Amino acid sequence: MLGLGALGIVAGRPVSNRLNSLEAKDPTGLAQLLPAGGGFRYYSIAGPVKPVLPEEYVLTVGGLVDEQVKLTYADLAAMPQTELVRDFQCVTGWRVPQVHWSGVLLRDVLDRVKPATGAKALHFTSFDGADTESLTFEQARRDDVIVALSMLGGPVTHDHGGPVRLYVAPMFGYKSLKWLSGIQFTSEVVPGFWENNGYPVDAFFED
Repeated sequence: MLGLGALGIVAGRPVSNRLNSLEAKDPTGLAQLLPAGGGFRYYSIAGPVKPVLPEEYVLTVGGLVDEQVKLTYADLAAMPQTELVRDFQCVTGWRVPQVHWSGVLLRDVLDRVKPATGAKALHFTSFDGADTESLTFEQARRDDVIVALSMLGGPVTHDHGGPVRLYVAPMFGYKSLKWLSGIQFTSEVVPGFWENNGYPVDAFFED
């Protein structure tokens, strides 16, 4: 929590001001510990989110690309999987240590399309219809950024943002978009939902 003031300076709006109220600690009013969730809390900015079954799931990769592609859950599961054991750190202060994650390196997903001239960043959308996120190409191609299909020893559950979510290991949890539905190549970084509400765009809590 001590580092949040500095993060607020980077963002141009003090994060600490937003963390001094109950609303900042639970912006949605829906936070609660998940049963058997290992300390994770449930957040949704859109109220209840309708579950999507793995057999119904489709990830659209498009935007500034020569041709968009659609990847099913089976497509993602058939790609090489990367395992990570890393902490999940929420910007509001709580942390879940040593979480087991598994999924496809985001860069492998991005390599399924050819970016058009001028594409420089990525914009992510959620099937909750409200949440969004962003990464630069450099951030997205790291070894510790995955499209996660498994966590905590099993498939990503709906409450954890499944069947497929983003996991950006070195950044605060809001960057790890839940209920991932789309990846758009963009000409510049487009701040996501939380950045538009005062949180840093570059949300590293570790190197």
